[in-house]
Amino acid sequence: MEWRDEGLVLATRRFGERDCVLEVMTEHHGRHLGLVRAGRSSRHAPMLQPGNRLALVWRARLDEHLGVFSAETLHARAGQVLASPLALHAVNHLGLLLRLMPEREAHSHVYHAADGLCGLLGEPAHLAATMVRFELMILSELGFGLDLSQCAATGSVGNLIYVSPKSARAVSAEAGAPYAGKLLKLPSFLLEAPRADVPPPELEALNEAFELAGFFLQRHVFEPRGISDISSRKALLTQMNLALAQG
Repeated sequence: MEWRDEGLVLATRRFGERDCVLEVMTEHHGRHLGLVRAGRSSRHAPMLQPGNRLALVWRARLDEHLGVFSAETLHARAGQVLASPLALHAVNHLGLLLRLMPEREAHSHVYHAADGLCGLLGEPAHLAATMVRFELMILSELGFGLDLSQCAATGSVGNLIYVSPKSARAVSAEAGAPYAGKLLKLPSFLLEAPRADVPPPELEALNEAFELAGFFLQRHVFEPRGISDISSRKALLTQMNLALAQG
């Protein structure tokens, strides 16, 4: 068995004295693991850092085996990750989100979104906005997507500023006014397609967006799967607020 693909490094773990098991998110083969011979050596270790994009060849005798990776660097981001606490926690949280996806199941658009997110590690505001959109994408991929197309109560498409915690559907300002204290806030930037020529959202809107995504991640994903360690997300939000508050 053999295939070639490109992938984003999520993590490595030690295997014996010099080898390691590499976990990657690939374009055509989904989240995949494989052994890297001498992966802990000074030659290979810098290449296998989270956030790096690699050209990969995977070989195994049978498809269900762990298999062995050979790899070459396509885009090294390790220096950028290590230079910024926000970038470091963003990559760690990205790994947590991608591990929610089934192993060896192709999701090319998720891979490209994740790689694009890593391309924003040096732009805190755009990185934060893209990360929360990515959280909502993962929710949708897992079958728990939010419906922000129209008001759940009236069917109107204008002035949508809330989300119902029960139905995960948008609610307009008028329909939601009597229940405002029980509804989640819907930042307007989540209703718009991301554009490079549009300024990034304000910090308040970003925090509201992360609160919205976090509510549904906790209810539908983290809690049912027994995931209690979401320290990467908490650290990401802390560093986001510090970086953006400082301008």
